Amino acid sequence: MKLPVLEIGALKPKYPIIQGGMAVRISTAPLAAAVANAGGIGIIAASGMGIDELKRQIRWARENSDGIIGINIMFAVSKFAQIVNTALEEGIDLIIQGAGFSRDIFKWCTEAKVPLVPIVSTAKLAKLSEVLGASALVVEGKEAGGHLGTLESMRHIVPLVKNAVSIPVVAAGGIIDALDMKEAFDLGADGVQMGIRFAASTESNAAPNLKEVYVRAKREDIVLIDSPVGLPGRAIRNEFSEKINTDYDLSPENCVSCLKKCKQNFCIMDALENAQKGNLEKGLIFSGEYIEKINEILPAGEIIRKLVEDFKKL
Repeated sequence: MKLPVLEIGALKPKYPIIQGGMAVRISTAPLAAAVANAGGIGIIAASGMGIDELKRQIRWARENSDGIIGINIMFAVSKFAQIVNTALEEGIDLIIQGAGFSRDIFKWCTEAKVPLVPIVSTAKLAKLSEVLGASALVVEGKEAGGHLGTLESMRHIVPLVKNAVSIPVVAAGGIIDALDMKEAFDLGADGVQMGIRFAASTESNAAPNLKEVYVRAKREDIVLIDSPVGLPGRAIRNEFSEKINTDYDLSPENCVSCLKKCKQNFCIMDALENAQKGNLEKGLIFSGEYIEKINEILPAGEIIRKLVEDFKKL
């Protein structure tokens, strides 16, 4: 079976595979560069990074890959405009934007001639994004890890969006293996975005004990939590997620206003950073719905090689 061709503006990766941008600091330059070198689109998760840190990340990825490198940024972060404009100044190849909707970013990316790929979960928002100048769309369903814009399945949303727009559609949420890819392409998707499969890779910046959790976790370990961002989040059950879902007081003592709006039921940035560093008792472990399909940690290039090889056998 032949893989579809994904074209986002003038960008044409060898394979229609985008590595998801997983914050805080799970998807950093080494992972993005490895995915880009293997023929996919590598993404640096910019949310939670400082401006100088982001510059260093983009420059490192550029020095270590001649492939396609982008960033993922949440509209919800307070330094949204600074982060986006820093990435544009650094010559990033594309920007994927989620966790809210910004009209300004369309103008910024159009002026810089950089493809913008919003994350959407409805046909209505997809059509608006196309009118405003989006180059492609990531259509994310409830199966995804992290912040969720919908409780509808990717399988339901992708065909609706595909019929509503003429720009490329990238399916996201619960895509782990070649069979998942085939299902997404059969629904009309032009590409796929995969997060947790690449979080469980050699080049992922997750701590070793966090990667062990990815490998051991089963579907029954997946829970929904109420994020300070104002959206539900999909995560792996642990001590911290259990506290979130009770009356336990996790309100931050020293808020640094990293979000434009925050419910302050806990600090999302601290919780994600704790998980990334391996402090799992105080960490929030975001994960997609089908975590049980991951049973080993592999180099990103090997993950892509196996996906392509398995897909061609279908």
